[in-house]
Amino acid sequence: MAEYEQLSIPTFKKRRMRRGIFLLPSLMTGANLLCGYYACIASLIGGREDLDHAARAIGIAIIFDALDGRIARMTGTNTEFGVQFDSLADVVSFGIAPAILAYAWGYHSVVAGNAESFLGHFAWLCCLTFLICSAWRLARFNVKGMEPGGNKNFVGMPTPASAGLVAAIVHACRWSGPLEDPRWSYTWFVLLPVLGALMTSTVRYYSFKDIPWTKKQPSITIIVVVLLVGIIWRYSEYALVIIAGTYALAGITLHIVRVLRHRMVTRTA
Repeated sequence: MAEYEQLSIPTFKKRRMRRGIFLLPSLMTGANLLCGYYACIASLIGGREDLDHAARAIGIAIIFDALDGRIARMTGTNTEFGVQFDSLADVVSFGIAPAILAYAWGYHSVVAGNAESFLGHFAWLCCLTFLICSAWRLARFNVKGMEPGGNKNFVGMPTPASAGLVAAIVHACRWSGPLEDPRWSYTWFVLLPVLGALMTSTVRYYSFKDIPWTKKQPSITIIVVVLLVGIIWRYSEYALVIIAGTYALAGITLHIVRVLRHRMVTRTA
C-alpha cells in the first residue's frame, strides 16, 4: 500500500500540472477576447463615440492577437489549448464584433425604424456572411495552417485584417456618427461579402512572420518604424484606412499577377 501511495502521488501531481496553462500568452488572448466583447457592447449602444470606441477596441484586439502567438513562440509555450483559445477569441473579436459594428454603423440608414424591410434583412445577412466566413477562415487555418512550404503567406485574407478594415473605416468617419445617407450604406452591401470571399479564398497574403525581429536590422529601420507609429498616432483616421486598404488590395493584385504569369508560362511551354 505504501509503495502504491509513493507511485500515485507524483502521478497525481503530474496530471494536475498538465491541467495548467501558460499565463503570459493566455493573458494576451484574454485581453483580445475582452476587447472583442467590449466592441460588441459599445456597438449595441450605438452612439457616435461608442461606435468609435468599438472600432478602437477591435484595433487593440489585433495588437493582442499578434502578441500572444509571438510571445508563445519566443518563450516556447505553444500548446494545443492556447491555439484553440486564441481561435475562439478571434471569432469574437474579428468575426462577431466587426459584424455587429458594421450593422450598427454602416446600415443605420437602411434599418432605422424599418428593420423588417427587405434591405433590413439583407443587411443582417451580409453581416452574417462576414461572420460565417470569418469562422470558416479560422477553422481552415487551424486544420491546414499557413501556405504549404513555409510561413511567409496566409491562405486567404487574415480575419484580423478584414476586421481591421471595417474598424478603420468606422474610425475614419467617427465625427459623422452612423451613416445617414443610404447611398453610402449600399457600399457595405458590397464590402462585407467581398471581405468574406477574400477570407475564404486561396489568395495569398503576406504574414510578416518571416521578419527577423530578434536579429540586427539596419538603423534606418527604427526610424521608419517610429515615423510610421507617429503618423498612425497623429493621423489615425487616414493612416489606418490606407494601411488596411493597401493590404487588402495588395493580396488581390499579387494574386492577379501570379495568375497572369502562370498563364503566360503555360502558353510558352
